[in-house]
Amino acid sequence: MSKIVIIGVGAMGSAFALPCLDNNHDVNIIGTHLENDFIDQLKNNNNLHPGLNTKIPKEIQIYKFEEFDRLLKSNVDLIVLGISSKGIEWVADQLSRLFEKSKIPKLLMLTKGLSIHNNKYELLVDKLERLLDDRGIKKVDVSAVGGPCLATGLANRVHSSVVIANKDIKTAKKIADMLNTNYYHTSYSDDLNGVEVSAAIKNIFSMAVGAAKGLCSTNISDEVREKNYLNTASALIKQSIYEMEIFVEHLKGKKETVKGLAGLGDLYVSSGGGRNAKMGAYIGEGLTFSEAKKTKMDKVTVEGADLAKEIAKKVNEDFDQKKLPLMLGMINAIVEDKKLELNWEAFR
Repeated sequence: MSKIVIIGVGAMGSAFALPCLDNNHDVNIIGTHLENDFIDQLKNNNNLHPGLNTKIPKEIQIYKFEEFDRLLKSNVDLIVLGISSKGIEWVADQLSRLFEKSKIPKLLMLTKGLSIHNNKYELLVDKLERLLDDRGIKKVDVSAVGGPCLATGLANRVHSSVVIANKDIKTAKKIADMLNTNYYHTSYSDDLNGVEVSAAIKNIFSMAVGAAKGLCSTNISDEVREKNYLNTASALIKQSIYEMEIFVEHLKGKKETVKGLAGLGDLYVSSGGGRNAKMGAYIGEGLTFSEAKKTKMDKVTVEGADLAKEIAKKVNEDFDQKKLPLMLGMINAIVEDKKLELNWEAFR
């Protein structure tokens, strides 16, 4: 049995506690400084998590931020980061403060992200390592989870398959073995870059696949469109995988990773009706991003759109429309706030 501490009481962090519990680990969730009221509401409602519509088992200990220092310093074997990408600097501050003179336990990131730093692409795992290094923590062991796993499904123990990635394959296997259950099926990989890049950019491509219904034809009825758009969706999925392979290799990942759980598997799930696919559907119907955001998804975070804005300049510098026609078509439609038009002749 290992002691696992999950930072963040959001949907995915809380759902992830289930396979940890079912492996008989000592499982603890610690909220951030912004989640105290949420934890009070959760406990007052018999541990019913509003984001999951599922009760968190009583065996899983849930603590407010005031217990952060005590819990993190209590011989923890694995720290799981279930925070938002915007919370990475905060968690780097907390970890560097606590482990200034001791070794940080192994870290496992549920959060995905890709950004630009000093005009270079930076994965969230690399950003965390950089922030910790800036704060005096020179040695960290960071793994990441990739693959098609929606939090609500995991919380209900539906069959789900993921890949645990670490640059050291032995560490990846050890963590995968720690978490594997009869419903949470874990594989492992040493292609940390490939897994993390795939997990991030699939959000852009899931918007493109989500646009299939609107893009499939300009001169058919909605009824015919509803029954026949899958031809177009399939073409967009194929092109997405092709371009993801190019982009993953550009960021020093392995192209074969794209055809696995972190790429194709996650793209399939994300294209099936999530927030990115929903935004893509509105854009496919002819709305610009700003129109769709304001009138349809005003208060909804669309990760693919945020990523498109973050990396647009760099991707346009590194590639042209002939190389990545789908990715650049989607990115530039969002950034330039124009109607989506794809160069189908450039597809491979």
